[in-house]
Amino acid sequence: MRETTPMSLNDFQTIACLNESHQIYLVQHKESRHIYVKKILDIYNKDIYLTLAKNPICGIPKIIALFEQDRQLILIENYVSGRSLSEIMDKDSCTLHTRQICNYGMELCDILNKLHSMNPPIVHRDIKPSNIIITEHGHVMLLDFNAAKHYSEAAESDTVLLGTQGYAAPEQYGFGSSTPKTDIYALGILLKELCNPLKDIPLKLSAIIDKCTQINPKDRYASVSALKNDLAQMVNPDEKGTLGKRSISDLLPPGFRTKTPWKMFLAAVVYLFFGWLCLSMEIKNVYGIKLWLERLTLFSMVLFVIFEWFNYRNIQNLFPPCRHRNKYIRIVGIISFNLITVFSLLVLLCIIEISFFQ
Repeated sequence: MRETTPMSLNDFQTIACLNESHQIYLVQHKESRHIYVKKILDIYNKDIYLTLAKNPICGIPKIIALFEQDRQLILIENYVSGRSLSEIMDKDSCTLHTRQICNYGMELCDILNKLHSMNPPIVHRDIKPSNIIITEHGHVMLLDFNAAKHYSEAAESDTVLLGTQGYAAPEQYGFGSSTPKTDIYALGILLKELCNPLKDIPLKLSAIIDKCTQINPKDRYASVSALKNDLAQMVNPDEKGTLGKRSISDLLPPGFRTKTPWKMFLAAVVYLFFGWLCLSMEIKNVYGIKLWLERLTLFSMVLFVIFEWFNYRNIQNLFPPCRHRNKYIRIVGIISFNLITVFSLLVLLCIIEISFFQ
């Protein structure tokens, strides 16, 4: 058995079980009577925890001692009083407003910035609501470094695939190596989850989330500091951030916004194909202006389906089910939104034809 302090495991007495399945217990030091949390880990990177023990970070529970035995790592760390963000989202989702969401995001950026600034940088790789505690004073604490790893520029892909489905970035599934931008992706997904219950998501915040969650890491924020600057601008519009530096590319249709060559080529082919198909369509016994009206209506339907599916200019904000936390409800919401819009365009077409061509 090896330890980082003169303490021994026998110095702590278990007084309660916090999570049996995850082997998390509340313990008390026999001499000082201080309360701590004991975690027994089967999957871990000991070097990560040694680094955190030697370099405590504000926003991460301080590691008091760690012991390795029987192929397990036993952690003793400070007890943090508060509620997990997942509990808050389940019970108080309607009370979360934009300022709170941005403040949580900025505090996480501060914590991640310290992790990413270490030598070598530490990538958390499992940022999700259940791993975030909101203290009694409203501050953020980041937990659970089981999936964390040291970042290495030499690594081509992750050798061990860890993380949580839905929050894990594409590179965590073997499509590349985890980098600090992997945490930016997960933070973007977290912000999106927090925003789903809102009736109206600010366009600037949606733009932040969209930039965080780009598939290609090169298209995400360069650092959590840059992300924090934009979140700060949401809270205080006088703050300078990158959001003010909007370009014409923000108005480009889906497929062209990331300026990725193969995506732009594929998008151009799709738009040209549907444009040709709709605008050259022939309808029996329909000619002239009426024919062009029906062609343009059909083309508008196709464009709307594409724009809505890819959430162009945050169009999904117009239909609340598209922002629901449950992904299946979101999919049904997106399909329903498309059907409603297509039906509305058909009704409008019928009204115009009855009014002007009868």
